[in-house]
Amino acid sequence: MFIKSISFENYRNLKTDIFFPAKGINVIYGDNAQGKTNLLECIWLFTGGRSFRGARENELVAFGTKYAKISLCFESEERGQGIEITISGGKRSAVLNDVPKKQMSQIIGSFCAVVFSPNHLSLIKNGPEERRNFIDAALCQIKPSYAVTLSRYKRALNERNALLKDIPKNRQLEDMLDVWDEKLAETGVKISAERRRYVKLLSGPAGGFYDGISSGRETLTLEYKSSLTENGEESPQELIKTMISALEARRQEDIMCGYTTVGVHRDDLSVKINDRDARKFGSQGQQRSAVLAMKLAEAYVIGKERGEQPVILLDDVLSELDPSRQNYLLNKLEGMQVFITCCEEISDAGNIVKIENGKIFSMEE
Repeated sequence: MFIKSISFENYRNLKTDIFFPAKGINVIYGDNAQGKTNLLECIWLFTGGRSFRGARENELVAFGTKYAKISLCFESEERGQGIEITISGGKRSAVLNDVPKKQMSQIIGSFCAVVFSPNHLSLIKNGPEERRNFIDAALCQIKPSYAVTLSRYKRALNERNALLKDIPKNRQLEDMLDVWDEKLAETGVKISAERRRYVKLLSGPAGGFYDGISSGRETLTLEYKSSLTENGEESPQELIKTMISALEARRQEDIMCGYTTVGVHRDDLSVKINDRDARKFGSQGQQRSAVLAMKLAEAYVIGKERGEQPVILLDDVLSELDPSRQNYLLNKLEGMQVFITCCEEISDAGNIVKIENGKIFSMEE
């Protein structure tokens, strides 16, 4: 999978233009606030996900304009494809291969990318939700139907939580919890199984990448932590019963809290460096290297599962790596289309372009 061209109109500070990247490594350099990260964010939106910086839709439109339009031409599944996204009125709409889509979720899985930015340190620093989102986002690209299951679970969870808030005012509503318990259990079992399988696929490559980044001095291990079962080896029917029993056991506590206290929305991903919790004991450098290794492993797994490598987006990843680790990273990315942003030009590192005041300049011009 690789991008042939990307065009943008009224997107943040990027000047209306079309960019033709190289198939291999593309280094985008320039001073701060010139548009480097905006370009990567723009590319990421074609995965169907939201901004990796947490920006709202109206923040993606250039100041003083009413809409933004971005277009991507890319090669995937041995054929040329295209996605066009329009951002207007705080909403996004998409056209995939000339076919308008009713929802942005319908383009998920068409174009795949993996992104790393300094903000992703929150993957380790913050709570379990960040790590669940990391797993879920990767699974949605590998298996688009997973997004449907996840959406159904979240919808059932929201309905159950709303009911829990109403029950103290009307105790007769408590019997309705049985319906939502069953729906949560049925979808939750599928989510748990997919997450557990994915983490097993991810763990080996992540450990290998971390070994290379740390020059063999440290180890990285990943393990999925379920709030309901230790190993997930039970049959789906047994797991559904286990989840329903857990929901029933916590029912009165849930009513008092006004939200559901047990389920796959409470699960976590254990990240350990040298068998110690990376969140509690890892240094800033170790945490950064761990997240980078996990992101590279994510790309590796997507490539294996889909049969083609995703596009790699690395925002300011080289600034805190010494030359040997920079070389390791760049060598490991051979055979993939990569976009790397940095403040200074990297010589002999592929296609080099400069961004200045939102305008892209090729060094070959």
